[in-house]
Amino acid sequence: MPKIIYCPTRRISRTFTNQAKTARPKPAYLGPVDEQFLPQRRPNTRSGFAAGNARKELREERKMTDFRKRLLAGELMMGSFVKTPATHTIEVLGDIGFDFVVIDEEHAPFDRGTIDRAILAARASGTSPIVRVAGADPSKLLAVLDDGAEGVLIPHVYSAEIARKAVSACRYRSGSRGISNTTRAGGYGRLGLWEHVDIQDAAVTVIAMIEDPQALDAIDDIVATDGLDAVFVGRGDLAVAMGAEGQNAPDVLAATARIIEAAKAAGKPAIIMVGSAKEGQSFLKDGFNGFIIGSDHSFMRQAAIPALKAFSELRPQPKQEDASHG
Repeated sequence: MPKIIYCPTRRISRTFTNQAKTARPKPAYLGPVDEQFLPQRRPNTRSGFAAGNARKELREERKMTDFRKRLLAGELMMGSFVKTPATHTIEVLGDIGFDFVVIDEEHAPFDRGTIDRAILAARASGTSPIVRVAGADPSKLLAVLDDGAEGVLIPHVYSAEIARKAVSACRYRSGSRGISNTTRAGGYGRLGLWEHVDIQDAAVTVIAMIEDPQALDAIDDIVATDGLDAVFVGRGDLAVAMGAEGQNAPDVLAATARIIEAAKAAGKPAIIMVGSAKEGQSFLKDGFNGFIIGSDHSFMRQAAIPALKAFSELRPQPKQEDASHG
């Protein structure tokens, strides 16, 4: 007769019989195709010390290919504006191979939190995060640099004084940047105080946006600012301020030529936004070595418009009535 045993601690009842237990059926054989999806344990072939060295080598490799060093060496750098306050478009642009992305706080709905995540996405996808800050306020510059931005794009730099203050806010040894090595930029404390200072002063790129007519009168003094790495020519703002028809109006092109000549004389790189490879070729001959190519929004529109047009042709067209039958 079956014997019932009650286990009060587990609140279960088990029935035992003198008969042998019925063996559980074996699971069905998955087969060779299914087995490839089973999780495989990776063999531990690397000690913790060796893994640490590998990570260090990866960091050293990244330092050797950082944005500032490549830009100052005259390498042609290609990037894009990012207007969507999310990580996904940045990951796509990084995966495609853009050298940098410009996270746009000035003209897009980014805040401290979304900028922080955008910088993390850029670093994870192998593209350099540059932030166009909303203004040259030192607290904004400090925030994005602490979050790990490799550079800042500063709007409306129309005097040498504005340039000097912006540079000072971004530099430690020669400036007034507030110090913390417990941020992402400092490896959350992994870097020593002075190691962090040296790395940041060598890596952070400060770019002044020249987009005001009054900046043309001060351009030689602006580009001569010690610690200013490069200039960006803002043809859109120049066109509006000058009342010109567009970015390629004669007055705007003359201003662009004035800016690039001043930058070359000072040995500073110059960056510009371009609309096509043909336009880029022309600016490359003029001496520009940094291009911002569209934005995530413009790329989406350029792909979506012809796709929708092509598929819209599949819709049945409305029949036209014969006008002869009155």
